[in-house]
Amino acid sequence: MFVDTATVFIKSGHGGRGCLSFRREKYLPRGGPDGGDGGNGGSVIVIGDSSINTLAKFRYAPKLFAEDGQPGRSNNCSGRKGKDVVVKVPCGTIVRDAGTEEILFEIIEPGVPLVVARGGDGGRGNQHFASSTNQAPRRVEKGWPGVEYKAVLELKIIADVGLVGLPNAGKSSLISAVSSATPKIAEYPFTTLRPFLGVIDLPGFRTIVVADIPGIIEGAAEGKGLGIQFLKHVERTRILLFVIDISEFADTPPHNALKIVREEIKKFSRELTGKKILIAANKIDLDPECTALQQFIEKIKKADAEKVFPISAVTREGIPALISALDKTLHND
Repeated sequence: MFVDTATVFIKSGHGGRGCLSFRREKYLPRGGPDGGDGGNGGSVIVIGDSSINTLAKFRYAPKLFAEDGQPGRSNNCSGRKGKDVVVKVPCGTIVRDAGTEEILFEIIEPGVPLVVARGGDGGRGNQHFASSTNQAPRRVEKGWPGVEYKAVLELKIIADVGLVGLPNAGKSSLISAVSSATPKIAEYPFTTLRPFLGVIDLPGFRTIVVADIPGIIEGAAEGKGLGIQFLKHVERTRILLFVIDISEFADTPPHNALKIVREEIKKFSRELTGKKILIAANKIDLDPECTALQQFIEKIKKADAEKVFPISAVTREGIPALISALDKTLHND
């Protein structure tokens, strides 16, 4: 199950209390203070894992509570440190404060531990407070409190290219044609219900990671359809690839489809409009005379027309040229 948001309660451990103790042995009647320090509280640590692509487990286990440190003991023995809580999350996960919505942490690199809540330090025992004027100190420190807050985990998929288009534009077919991804494909809207990642293999052991985003409809930025749930995933992509159905069977005229996609992207985030854009004019196998393709190019802006790559995700016509253009655009970015 794909889940890209989850609310969790994060709490690091409190530090243990320092010990109040005096050494008493048969031949050492005035052995002095020997109270040990309290143990440090456990921390909450997250690690990015590129093999995970959902936050589903946090829906069922929303509490990330580390263990408290143990109190200090006599004979200068320190208390045991509280156990850390270490969890793995998908790369691209953002940790927000649930109250202020402020971004606290971003987990980008895999395998790098990130402390999201540090455990409290243990308190010092009375051994630390002995002096020439106070040889029997009765002072100890309480352990320092841990950190506690309610957070929202939000996953934004990291990819080089984000496929964006209206439902049934052929995005799923395209990602299947260029990679080994196997998204659901059918002749009805919203067959893509969650983002899919595909990897295009290039010469020299290079790759391009492509994200298939569920179809966008007019008004998606205001919450219509499924697109608003997933538009955030294209924020981390380097290139936007608009997939437009230019066949005569398209539900929306191609030039209007391009306009709708552009407007919804702009409404959702103006930062997205600054990304590099290519346009895949899909389903040319249904336009053998290239009439629809020519009309589409004539009705769009000249700047957009220069970015159009005619393709067929079914016959793979034009796919090599599109991949080459993606590679070149990424390389020159």
